[in-house]
Amino acid sequence: MRPAPFQPILQQALAHHQAGRVAAAYPLYQQVQRVAAGCFDGWHLGGLAALQLGRLDEAARQLTRALALQPKSALCLLRLGITRRMQGELEPAAQLLRRALDIDPKLPEAWEHLAVVHDQSGRPAEALEAARRAAVLKPEDHAAFSRVAHLVSRQQGLAAALPLLEDAARRWPASADAWKDLGTVLAGLHEAAPALAALDRALSIEPGLPAARLGRALALQEAFRIPEAVADYEAVLRENPAHAEAGSARLLCLNYLDTTTPELLRDAHFAYGRAQAAALAAPPATLPPAVVRDRLLRVAVVSADFRRHAVASFFEPLLEFADRSAVEIWLYHDHPLVDEVSRRLQSLASRWRHVAGLSHGGLETLLRADAPDVLIDLAGHTGVNRLPVYARRAAPVQINYLGYPNTTGLETMDYRFTDALADPEGATDAWHTERLVRFSPCAWAYRPPADAPDVAPPPCSGPGRPPVTFGSFNNPAKMGPRTFRLWARVLAAVPGSRLLLKGHGLDHPGLRAEIGRRFAEAGGDAGRLEMIDRTPSARAHLELYSRVDAALDAFPYHGTTTTCEALWMGRPVVTLAGSEHRGRVGVSLLSACGRASWAAASEDDYVRIAAGLVADPAALAAESSALRAALAAGPLLDHAAQAARFWSAVRACAAGRTG
Repeated sequence: MRPAPFQPILQQALAHHQAGRVAAAYPLYQQVQRVAAGCFDGWHLGGLAALQLGRLDEAARQLTRALALQPKSALCLLRLGITRRMQGELEPAAQLLRRALDIDPKLPEAWEHLAVVHDQSGRPAEALEAARRAAVLKPEDHAAFSRVAHLVSRQQGLAAALPLLEDAARRWPASADAWKDLGTVLAGLHEAAPALAALDRALSIEPGLPAARLGRALALQEAFRIPEAVADYEAVLRENPAHAEAGSARLLCLNYLDTTTPELLRDAHFAYGRAQAAALAAPPATLPPAVVRDRLLRVAVVSADFRRHAVASFFEPLLEFADRSAVEIWLYHDHPLVDEVSRRLQSLASRWRHVAGLSHGGLETLLRADAPDVLIDLAGHTGVNRLPVYARRAAPVQINYLGYPNTTGLETMDYRFTDALADPEGATDAWHTERLVRFSPCAWAYRPPADAPDVAPPPCSGPGRPPVTFGSFNNPAKMGPRTFRLWARVLAAVPGSRLLLKGHGLDHPGLRAEIGRRFAEAGGDAGRLEMIDRTPSARAHLELYSRVDAALDAFPYHGTTTTCEALWMGRPVVTLAGSEHRGRVGVSLLSACGRASWAAASEDDYVRIAAGLVADPAALAAESSALRAALAAGPLLDHAAQAARFWSAVRACAAGRTG
């Protein structure tokens, strides 16, 4: 039998296609379609070529035509499902992929793409199950195995994914991706040394792997090697200026450095915002302002910290005392862990969404469906944040608050809530893309732990006048050269005094030695340092203040939770006032309890205040016993009034009535 006239053209198209010359194959498939409208391969393979060339509408049309010719083709269903997913039609894509799997349950690519569709659709459990089915069918494929581990880490936390990634590194020792994944998770679990070893191995296999460079930067950050971390984040950004994770992490690190000026921080944050805007496939959505007449204002609040976390302790009072006759509050919890704090917050929410594991696109889809009038971000550039969602404008009004000491840099973030001490009127406004809303005398509402121990007398006031112990429980990343120089001067000004440091990672001998070396380089005596790692409970953490006489704040990045905790435990806090928010939080918090005089205007002033506080142990003991009541009498613990101010300001923003 003579071959059909179109067969030579089809064979030529196939030869080009199999050789990777898709652009050459595509017009030949179109010729076949014109001369042989009933040829399944012409439509199916032409549709595949169109898909590979990014011509999604043409791919959908041709694959649909092919499917009409062979409705039971699992491969055609798969490819049309992929096309629909890429067009953003998630439910039709899922239906097509399920039909493919009904015909061929052992088609791993269909399970892989179904996992992606479920993930983007906000069905994390189904996404994980589909990814696992694909991995079983492709036992030697590291990418399939890695997809499972990635979903586990997003849904159940990094610790749950660690055994999977350790197994992957053993099974695929020559895979740079396997070592990159392992190192990145170890870094996220604060295991800096093994993380760096794994990531350096990844880079030795594939020196140009951006994700390994990103993971290495995170590991350096966890080791408090901040300048080196910044350099690695910048290496990632040179290749991809819109890399959101590297961009945010770099900005957070720049806040730690005492060499960064307000102008440098402004320029870096604004550049991040421009890069995110430039990377958008389409301009940010234009949403009409809320018109709230016969219904409550709907406010969505997104945070990874609706759990046992400092952010929760500051936000819960605002939630508890919100006026529910005016506002409904939807909480979007973006962390795998759900604990007793999460459950308490859930009971206070109008609606609770657990969105851990959702992609940015999945969260954006959910938010658009929920249609909040106001969307509040509590993360800024900390953690695994959702700023790319805000860049696309997911609500008519978007507000940043609480978790980060600087601008987001996004033009689509409309407001940032603060106060006039942390951000003096007219002094810091130009350093923000947001309009600053100074809604209260103090921008925080602190809730002390219910099981906080009673205030203990300062140790130096005890019998025999023991040596003075200063303390700082700040994140060690904040302890740069200038901070160490200040603290060394304080210890020199108080003979025999010691300094107690507490922070994660300080149980590692190598890190302790490094901190001691840096302190000595700053002119201090490392022998007068004591370092303690994290404690097993909040109560044990607070009990450590019984060993401290006075607390020393870091500079230029002040503490927030640590300052409130020290004051609640009856310990004075000495801070150095800076010119922008990161260095003015302490000024606001101390003013809130009537102790603004402990905010130094200069380094000499800082040393003088610290030495003066401990010079008279009896006076220090009296001050210590009065501090808790002073804190309770101020705005930080006046939760009802703070909540009224906060939600009133939110409503004003929604109505466009801010100044």
